[in-house]
Amino acid sequence: MGFYINDGMLFLSRAGELARLSACGKDSIRFQSSANCVIADQDFTLMPQKIDAQITVNDDSAIMKNGDMEAKLYPNGRVEFYFKGRLILREKSELTFDAQIRNYRNKDSMLWKARVTFDANENEHFYGLGHEATDCFDLKGCTIDLRHVNAKCAIPYVYSSLGYGFLFNLPSTGRCELANNRTRWTSDCTRQIDYVVIGGNPKQATETLADLTGHAPHIPDWALGFWQSRLRYETQDELIRVAEKYKELNVPLSVLVIDYFHWTEQGDYKYDPKYWPEPKKMADKLHEMGIKLMVSMWPTINEKSENYREMLENNMLIRTKSGSNRVFDFYGPQAEIDPTNPATREFVWNRLKENYIDNGVDLLWFDEAEPEIHPEQFDNLILHAGNGDEVALLYPYYYAKLVYDGMKKIGRDDIITLSRCAYTGAQKFGALVWSGDIPSTFESLRMQVKSGLNMSMCGIVWWNTDIGGFYGGDTKSDYFRELIVRWFQYGVFCPVMRLHGSRNGHDRTRDIIEPTGGDNEIWSFGEDNLKILKELIMLRERLRPYIKKHMDIASKKGYPVMRPMFFDYPDDEVCYSLGTQYMFGDNIIFAPITEQGATETCVYLPEGEWIRTTDKALFKGEQFISASAKIDEFIAFVKKDADVIDAF
Repeated sequence: MGFYINDGMLFLSRAGELARLSACGKDSIRFQSSANCVIADQDFTLMPQKIDAQITVNDDSAIMKNGDMEAKLYPNGRVEFYFKGRLILREKSELTFDAQIRNYRNKDSMLWKARVTFDANENEHFYGLGHEATDCFDLKGCTIDLRHVNAKCAIPYVYSSLGYGFLFNLPSTGRCELANNRTRWTSDCTRQIDYVVIGGNPKQATETLADLTGHAPHIPDWALGFWQSRLRYETQDELIRVAEKYKELNVPLSVLVIDYFHWTEQGDYKYDPKYWPEPKKMADKLHEMGIKLMVSMWPTINEKSENYREMLENNMLIRTKSGSNRVFDFYGPQAEIDPTNPATREFVWNRLKENYIDNGVDLLWFDEAEPEIHPEQFDNLILHAGNGDEVALLYPYYYAKLVYDGMKKIGRDDIITLSRCAYTGAQKFGALVWSGDIPSTFESLRMQVKSGLNMSMCGIVWWNTDIGGFYGGDTKSDYFRELIVRWFQYGVFCPVMRLHGSRNGHDRTRDIIEPTGGDNEIWSFGEDNLKILKELIMLRERLRPYIKKHMDIASKKGYPVMRPMFFDYPDDEVCYSLGTQYMFGDNIIFAPITEQGATETCVYLPEGEWIRTTDKALFKGEQFISASAKIDEFIAFVKKDADVIDAF
């Protein structure tokens, strides 16, 4: 049938495939193709806009133009994308004579393993794809698996230094290859290929991405201070003692956290009354001290849980294609809830509300949010939304939606859910993502800086790490005591500042099933460090108006507070190589020290004039300088004439 136009969209019908181009956002064009020869109505988390595009059909090609973005489709199926007249993306044939533009391999009825390949562009750099400790800032040359696991969150979006964003709009597991010989996106299981190309500099593309996937809500003021957590507080009395100690030290505390195994059984979603006998009274006491309370929730559930039978019989749990539906073993085989099912979300929310929210809990922590399964065979899962390998990346999206919808129903607007994973669009549900269970090493800290900057380019504007790393920290060692200070300094300049970790000293276990880590409060790392960490928390307090201003911008425009240097200076080629420093809002450059024993690092200052926070010295931009910082100092520069300098 060839080219045809229908409802403002451009179609190409050819042997074995139907392709479609549509305008979906500012300077954005969406491409879809199907070996089923039917374009399925699957937006997933995308919110496409209805935009009138210019379409021209010629003898040898058809062209769609939306603003400054143009797509050219050929009869053999190849599509090319131009932004402001410059070729930015071109599909690459896998066979001689352009015989195979896209590859499909049938799996089941209407389901395919599919891939799309593009030409590699010279001097192109990529950023995004969620967070993972690759130690790479520029992802050019990397191969990234598109799957969620602990400490890895796969967001199938990249921003290119050529001035465009690319969203692979499929929540299936798969792979992204940003190789030197090609760029390739592979889906393990899908009904069609679906991607969006967004034109613009980093700010323009990021704002359009937010329009297409959702804007984060306004973060509540109370969330911008210091959060205290550890693995884990065992009793109500222990938690209150910690809160009172912070009060005694005159250290402001925003959030205090009750971690896992405070419950009776996995899947009960309630306190163990033996150790938490008066939860409402406990929450009220914290609130009197100006502290919010967060409680951990896991998606795991076992047969001993009071909720298991009802959830099983009403198909609210993840099922498997073969074998038992116990997909995770942690103190016994565990099933996992299926939040892609609306009935699951309503049922679990009602339990969370009754046992936590109604007892004064302010926000929830969704651990294991990938979900974590062993072995990691997503193709063995059956969810309400589809086969696991077809929709697995959606899990944390609907997990966050569970709380957001429930909170909205009871009139709450200050919604934050700490989540170990996310997917495109989860930001609109108040998802605060953290980078998972990472080691307590300087190498890990260095990797987290790069990881966080890549995450910031994916539309997820609320992100943080466990300050100090999660495991392996010996609080008595000189190594860790140095590390905790350097990580604290980094934490000040993250969207949320949260201390957490399983420290040495697993000595308070009583009869609780899961061992408990050692002390992890700011007084746990020596007297000298206490003074340093206290001052860093007070600095965070002084920075709160500045952070709130930029968090509001993040909500309105999608701009991350913590972002790569090129975000603000896209015309400065040097900035595309800087993964060891970053912008914190419009006016602060922060360069964390991530090497043991180091007291000096090299910092690049872009155009303008910059004031060093330690001595208020003034430097001209567009140069590298050597900056030093003793253990009780950090390296930051403020743009001249920015009033935030008064906070330092």
